[in-house]
Amino acid sequence: MHKIKRDDLVKVIAGKDRDKQGKVLHVDMKNDRVVVEGVNMITKHVKPGAGNPQGGIVQKEAALDISNVMLVVDGKATRVGFEVRRQKSSRCESNRKSN
Repeated sequence: MHKIKRDDLVKVIAGKDRDKQGKVLHVDMKNDRVVVEGVNMITKHVKPGAGNPQGGIVQKEAALDISNVMLVVDGKATRVGFEVRRQKSSRCESNRKSN
């Protein structure tokens, strides 16, 4: 079970897109990677085909390591943990105090 799920709002905390926020589009649990909307954009050269008859250069999101994003709750990046209550685990957030 991962701390980040699809459709969560996350903030990038490391890399070239640091401090950007976006919605999680896809979570790859096997490789611990996430795809975030509008973050880590790459250019891909596409051949002409049925979906794109002209082909050309396309901008798309690439995957980030899951450790490079933090969940955003109430406008703040927060740490996420798990709490076990009555034999059931649930995700809980805790805001870190900033100095």
